[in-house]
Amino acid sequence: MGDLRPFLRRRPDGRCRLMGILNITPDSFHADSRVNLDSAVERAMEMWTNGADWVDIGGESTRPGAEPIDPEEEMQRVIPVIKAVRKANPSGLISIDTRRFEVARAALEAGANMVNDVSGLRDPEMADLVLEQGCAVCVMHMQGEPGNMQQNPEYDDVHKEVYDSLKETAAALVEGGHEPGLICLDPGIGFGKSLTHNLELLHSRSDSNYSILWGVSRKSMFGQLLGRTDTSERLSGTLAVAAHAMLEGVDILRVHDVQAHADLLITLATLRPEVDA
Repeated sequence: MGDLRPFLRRRPDGRCRLMGILNITPDSFHADSRVNLDSAVERAMEMWTNGADWVDIGGESTRPGAEPIDPEEEMQRVIPVIKAVRKANPSGLISIDTRRFEVARAALEAGANMVNDVSGLRDPEMADLVLEQGCAVCVMHMQGEPGNMQQNPEYDDVHKEVYDSLKETAAALVEGGHEPGLICLDPGIGFGKSLTHNLELLHSRSDSNYSILWGVSRKSMFGQLLGRTDTSERLSGTLAVAAHAMLEGVDILRVHDVQAHADLLITLATLRPEVDA
């Protein structure tokens, strides 16, 4: 696949890279993101055509209150999809959204390029796998577990605590020999955070030298902020954050609606050419 480092950094014209979401699940919070083997290849190809740099494939819902599934079931969901998508587009960039090292290993063997771990490499075996494979990795912050993370999240200084934790994990990878340019940090909007915490994290990106990914697409914060209870009503709020993210220098946006985000970012880059890398 060549050097992946440029694809973890925003584009030369200042646009964020886009990561399209493919959920091979029956219960992910946004129903339109759910696909099966029959529809996944078509959806992935559509995302790449519409401007996605990455397609992120996941087989376990980690929405608030979600119950964990068996790793074997997770692999049965995602591995055939990754193989089919890879066959359809040998050069497309694929991320595996998992917190299980055995699923990540199988996904990399099937053709994935990046591990996107919502648990932030808590499992030492996941960190060992990333170091062994030398693959791209996204380290996300999550306080607690999906089943309990929204019960009572607490921080003294959420921005500092979240990014200090992420940078500590990244530094351990680098110390172990991993290429810094293949590490992406995600503050984990909605994962063990209140609305206030989310807004503080979105106020500005970290001053980290690592790539930064934001995943806010259609999340519950827009229900709280705007009163939009249905995920189908949350695109406008999501796009507003995307515009802000580009101006803040965020590198990657993980999104459900690739074409809408690509249109927004191209237009903004045209209107604001001073926004550059």
